[in-house]
Amino acid sequence: MRLTPVRISTLVLLLAGLLTACGGTPPAAQSTSAPNATAATAQPSTAAGTTTAAPTTDTEPTAILSSTAVVINLDNLPTTTAVTTTAAVTTTAAVTTTAAVTTTGEAFVFGMILVGPVNDGGWNQAHYDAAKYVEAKVPGAKFIYIDKVNSADRPNVTTEQAIEELIAKGAKFVITNSAEFADGTDTAALAHPDVSFLHASGDKVLTGEAPKNVTNLMGRMEYGKMIAGCAAALQSESGKIAYLGPLIDSETRRLANSSYLGAKYCWETYRAKPVDSLKFKVTWIGFWFNIPGVTLDPTKVATDFINEGYDAIISGIDTTEGIVEANKATAAGKKVWAVPYDFKDACKQGEKVCLGVPYFNWGPRYVQIIGDAQAGKFTSQWEWLAPDWTNINNPDTSIVGFLKGPALTAASQTKIDEFISKLADGSVNLYSGPLLYQDGTEFVAAGAKLDDKTLWNTQQLLKGIEGQSATAN
Repeated sequence: MRLTPVRISTLVLLLAGLLTACGGTPPAAQSTSAPNATAATAQPSTAAGTTTAAPTTDTEPTAILSSTAVVINLDNLPTTTAVTTTAAVTTTAAVTTTAAVTTTGEAFVFGMILVGPVNDGGWNQAHYDAAKYVEAKVPGAKFIYIDKVNSADRPNVTTEQAIEELIAKGAKFVITNSAEFADGTDTAALAHPDVSFLHASGDKVLTGEAPKNVTNLMGRMEYGKMIAGCAAALQSESGKIAYLGPLIDSETRRLANSSYLGAKYCWETYRAKPVDSLKFKVTWIGFWFNIPGVTLDPTKVATDFINEGYDAIISGIDTTEGIVEANKATAAGKKVWAVPYDFKDACKQGEKVCLGVPYFNWGPRYVQIIGDAQAGKFTSQWEWLAPDWTNINNPDTSIVGFLKGPALTAASQTKIDEFISKLADGSVNLYSGPLLYQDGTEFVAAGAKLDDKTLWNTQQLLKGIEGQSATAN
């Protein structure tokens, strides 16, 4: 689940540019703070089947909605209320990229509302790249979007208003990519029963609250985080591993817990060291990326970790401050390893310190879902999909992957491969009991294995982790 803090600022929304079906992806973020709302223009096609690559600029377009510059009016849009529905639940499956093909020749426009900038080098860029993948794989698909929809960058824009603008521009399918978009997505879905919606990371379909034209999708990143924790434990010399956390909710707690369990297993199994010699600390910044004056500064948090002697930083935020600061410290003579998050190319921010990156690969499943919607076969369901264990880095089948980083030694790579194999065949289940919450209450009983619903709704950090389990009142 992904939530947003409240902050008042001025809204300037200039949206422009032409996005063709084969347009270029944005460059990796150079700044890790959330940029101000700006307007830019994508490059038009230069010939049939070819495009001119988007230029490298300091800022990326906040939205690509039409071929001419427009000022978007997001005021005075209708609202309604949510209803209860039921839907199928899917929790495991590898995906493929076969999509239905329409013969009408009419473009199938799909839109996306993103909580952060499309060039954040993390969560939002992974979704953006997935949308471009859909354009390449689904005949007739055309992608439009609005990014940085959060109460700091766009304090006067609601989820419903942003969705209404996409629909006004022709969207027949809308993806929203953060948990605070749940209610607005459902409201828009009720107002537009002829439009299909995908709310990523949400669970309103599971709880029976979503309209029938809404589906939910999430990848089982818990596995990616277990691998991240293992990589950190394999190469930490101090036995002090830090976790740079975003806000606190069930999703972020279970991902921090999974990182700890992976680190604990590999510390004991491969390093042959007692668990009480492993220190695992979580610090939450308060949101998915830095908002000056609202969140803790992730650069300072990472620097504090380093100054306290932590020599491995696992990131749980959308941006790359963790690896950037680890890289700086290492260049200054203090070896610090890093594991960034969300986006497969995140290691490029510091290859000499990067142990690997757990990342989302939304494209293959998006292709299936959008292709089905295009063919009139949309299905509402809650999906929490595992990696494709035959090859977790297969770009056409696996929703979650882990790319080993350049800084991971050959010996560590061998152990990581063995660990992944054990996760794949089920011989290692890190959510087997006994497991205790921080306050000593039982999370998983001895001899038991955790069920999906309890894991999804994780209430605390695990015993053995230093850090808050809930936001202070």
